[in-house]
Amino acid sequence: MRNLARLAALGAAAAMTLALSGCAEDADPAAPVAPDTMAPSTTMPATPSGDAMSGVTQTSDIYGPGCTEVPTEGEGSAQGMVDDPVGTAAGNNPLLSTLATAVAAANLGDTLNDTSASYTVFAPANSAFESLPPGTLDSLLADPSGQLTDILTYHVVPQRYDAQGLADAGTVATVQGESLTITGEPMSLTIDEQEQATVLCGNIPTANATVFVIDTVLMPPAA
Repeated sequence: MRNLARLAALGAAAAMTLALSGCAEDADPAAPVAPDTMAPSTTMPATPSGDAMSGVTQTSDIYGPGCTEVPTEGEGSAQGMVDDPVGTAAGNNPLLSTLATAVAAANLGDTLNDTSASYTVFAPANSAFESLPPGTLDSLLADPSGQLTDILTYHVVPQRYDAQGLADAGTVATVQGESLTITGEPMSLTIDEQEQATVLCGNIPTANATVFVIDTVLMPPAA
């Protein structure tokens, strides 16, 4: 499948810091380490503490009004997602169960779980899929090799960005082939000038991706 091939090819190898969960030996001893049961923050500093060049973030960088709905413990929690590749991490998060179903139908799970690649993933929440016209999701799932793959890969960027990096970039190329425009400040990003998607919970770190949960399913121009 052309999009799967493109997705696998475009993923550039990126070294993932082992300090994502706040365990680096040289970490500031005064800075508390968030336990697995700590809810993600709904605010973030004006300048994210994550590496702006690689887009790697920490759980302390997570922000957004929807973060309160992320589980506070277990594999689907912010801390639980850190060590899992993005396909697995999304599947463990109850906010993204519909997305996980779509990814499985399109056979994109293994590619998204490739830890030699680095991604930024705009992950539509379940509520975003529920807002599609009646029957749309069922139609897409019935023909996953068609529009579904194009739509899903339109949500994936083959490079890691944090919120500041996205705001600075302004435009990012997707695996699907089209580009997405990014406007606004890091804490109030708008994704895609046509769809006007907003971030419900952003800067979520996984083993190979930075995830932004969004409120809208993005439709590529060709879809």
